[in-house]
Amino acid sequence: MCEAAGVPVGLTVAGANRHDMKLVRETIRSIPIPRPRPTRKRPQGMCLDKGYDYNEVRAILKRFGFTDHISERGVPAPAVKKRKRFKARRWVVERSHSWMNRFRRILVRWEKKPENYVALLHLSLALIAFKCSGLLLG
Repeated sequence: MCEAAGVPVGLTVAGANRHDMKLVRETIRSIPIPRPRPTRKRPQGMCLDKGYDYNEVRAILKRFGFTDHISERGVPAPAVKKRKRFKARRWVVERSHSWMNRFRRILVRWEKKPENYVALLHLSLALIAFKCSGLLLG
C-alpha cells in the first residue's frame, strides 16, 4: 500500500535543458486539489534536494505557505543526518519516478504534440493514485 505523502499530485512538463528550480511555482500551482491552510500547529513542509537551494525557491515556498526543508549545497550528507528532527524523504520522489517508469509509453516520449504526452502523464498519475487509494487490487 502507499503513503498519502508519496502519491504524486501535481505535474509540470518542461524540456530537459530547463533547471528544476525554475519549475517550482508551476508545479505547486498544478496541484488540482485544495490544500488545507497551514497553521502553527499543523505546518506544511516541502522537502527538496540540494538542487533547489536558492533564495528564489525559498521565497516561492514561503509565498505558498510551505515550510522549506531543503538540503544545503556544500554540506556533506553525514553532517545533515546528525541534525535533530531532520529526516530526508528523497526516497518518496524516487519511488514516484519508479512508479511512472513502469508505464512504457511515457518512459520515452514518442508523442509529437505536448498535449498528448501530458494527457498520458495525467493518466499514469491517476492510475498510481487510484492504486494507492486501495480501490484497485493487484
